[in-house]
Amino acid sequence: MIVFLNGRLVPEEQAVVSVFDRGFLYGDGLFEGVRIYNGHPFRWTQHLERFRAGADYLQLSLPFTPDELRAYAEQLIVQNRSPEGFVRLSLSRGVGPRGYSPRGADQPTLVMALHPAAPIDPQRPPQWSLFIASPRLPANERLATIKTSNKLPQIMAKAEAQAFGADEALLLNTDGHLAEAASSNLFWFEGTRVCTPPLATGILAGVTRAITLEICASLGWPVQEKIAGPATLLDASGVFLTVTTLEAVEAVRLDGKELHRSPQLEILRREYRRLVLAECGVATPA
Repeated sequence: MIVFLNGRLVPEEQAVVSVFDRGFLYGDGLFEGVRIYNGHPFRWTQHLERFRAGADYLQLSLPFTPDELRAYAEQLIVQNRSPEGFVRLSLSRGVGPRGYSPRGADQPTLVMALHPAAPIDPQRPPQWSLFIASPRLPANERLATIKTSNKLPQIMAKAEAQAFGADEALLLNTDGHLAEAASSNLFWFEGTRVCTPPLATGILAGVTRAITLEICASLGWPVQEKIAGPATLLDASGVFLTVTTLEAVEAVRLDGKELHRSPQLEILRREYRRLVLAECGVATPA
């Protein structure tokens, strides 16, 4: 595998980072992931806008422009012969003096690497069981809207869900309200209405979440950003999650209890595939 590291394309064995890098020591950085279809990064601009906004908030210097990074990403796709996959960008503050203070750490580390992405079969779309994990996300937390490298709550939540036998962890915030899943945003149907927690509950502003809201608007579906408790999902007419690698994933169980299933989800999936086809020249793999 060829990897991008600080302006160079090198074999992964040579893509090494200092043990004194603050990303390794403190999680002092952020990351972004973009789905690749037919050799094209899907919604690159939206992903890089979020990446750049996060870097600005963390006062991290982004050493390349989004256009330069896209050119490097396209080189990675060609050199790795990976027209279908997922590219991850990681930015850390780099090496600096020991301690929490960021002063003196002025040479950021930027890495891009490609990963395989599971094909999505329209005849057998993904389904997940959910488990409400014990970690809580802070409500009204600005850092929650940034894809920082500090993901211990999500990691521990995922471990709890897997120990329970579930596919994904569902997290509540410190007010006990529905927030998001460990690696995805949460949606549910109330009749024809599509609901999702507002950003203020402490969730990441997912790009796939934004695309989903865009599709709902194009379909004329009513949408509500709603504060709710976990019992709401048991009464919902359908529950799903949005994630860059898998698009829309139906949730079929919560803590072992069966969830209702809505036919609207298939409509949403179909429109998502049409959008991918229009922008990348290929439909979701069949």
